[in-house]
Amino acid sequence: MQKATKVMITSVVILVGMCCMLTAVVTDHWAVLSPKVEAVNTTCEAAHFGLWKLCKKYIYIDDEDVVGHVCGPLSLPGDVNCSYFRHFTPGEDSEIFDVKTQREYNISAAAIAVFSLVFMILGTMCMLGSFRKDKDFLHKPAGMFYAFSGLCAIISVEVMRQSVNRMIESKETIWIEYYYSWSFACACTGFALLFLSGVSLLLLSMPQMPRNPWETCMDAEPEPIE
Repeated sequence: MQKATKVMITSVVILVGMCCMLTAVVTDHWAVLSPKVEAVNTTCEAAHFGLWKLCKKYIYIDDEDVVGHVCGPLSLPGDVNCSYFRHFTPGEDSEIFDVKTQREYNISAAAIAVFSLVFMILGTMCMLGSFRKDKDFLHKPAGMFYAFSGLCAIISVEVMRQSVNRMIESKETIWIEYYYSWSFACACTGFALLFLSGVSLLLLSMPQMPRNPWETCMDAEPEPIE
């Protein structure tokens, strides 16, 4: 397979990884949280959240069989109330979730995800520039930028995972059960595709090693004898 074909396939994989990461950043289904149902004919408060927004869903319970189990699933009908995290307005006592248990982790996860997007943009600029004649050397910085973007993505995923664990363990929240949803899966997929494709692009940009180093040495011109 020719090098140009390999670069084209890698570019398609990078494009899919970028779409996955962008989807993860702008959506709010990283984790779904559920409390325990205490009584019938009441509402329970399930929630899902992402890097920027928390959505609470109030589900009416009229089945005695679910008492003692977790609230949900989110597909059940109910009123939804969404609020954005106030990352940069300290001192505003708006949500316990935002101020007391999640602030530092969400700021970190969101900032690292933004860095991932910045590296994606820089890598894309290098890739677009490499399409010009005799600009193949831009594949090397493009691969580095995409690999860095993937690393930022997985770091953001890990920070978000720690955020969920801290929230579940906190006594100031009502949620006791959780699971990671499709936005989280998109972020993990984006990490894998961007990092592996970035490394592949970096390797493709390296000079090709000679198949037989001994023949290469023998074909070299002899040094002049003084």
